Amino acid sequence: MADIHIQSVCSPFDVPEVAHQAVTTLTRADAMGLIPPGETIDRLDAAVLRGIVEHISRAGIGRGLLAELPDSACSDPKRLSTTLGKINDALDASPVPACEWPGLGRTLGADLLARLLGISMSSLRRYLSGARSTPDEVAARLHFLALVTGDLAGAYNDVGIRRWFVRSRKLLGNRAPVQLLKRAWQPEDPGPRRVRDLARALVPSPAT
Repeated sequence: MADIHIQSVCSPFDVPEVAHQAVTTLTRADAMGLIPPGETIDRLDAAVLRGIVEHISRAGIGRGLLAELPDSACSDPKRLSTTLGKINDALDASPVPACEWPGLGRTLGADLLARLLGISMSSLRRYLSGARSTPDEVAARLHFLALVTGDLAGAYNDVGIRRWFVRSRKLLGNRAPVQLLKRAWQPEDPGPRRVRDLARALVPSPAT
């Protein structure tokens, strides 16, 4: 994954709603494997965000939205927030298993990832290596986990993310997220939706 530690925020990204949308774009794209591993991001400004969206567009996501991003700080915050919201919606709706497998394998570990996906280790190895195409239903679950991991990345390191999935949570009825991601679950099922909502609540804003 990229090294994302925001130390400075430039206008208009100091507006809370813009900052929230921008951080969501960064962490979501990173968890989906769309940002080159090891890339350092320590500031939030128009140039950095444009570079991230260029990475995203190379995967065929949000290409038409790149032109709506500002080249400088001269941008209406409300319009920028709307554009970032569209990009985040596009990321949400666009599984990219070829990019998501490597990053999630490193962050979650093969054992936990296979357990969360409800697949065997042998199947995971075949999908991860590209020896076998990822079925649509597995790709949907993988993408869901990438989105959740992206939300968690703002609050936890890799060890903390792994523990988050296996520890009981009061807001989940004293059950662990992994207990709500069982059998052939689908992202739109009630249990997974509760897991996603809980993770989303952790997305930070560097402007606050």
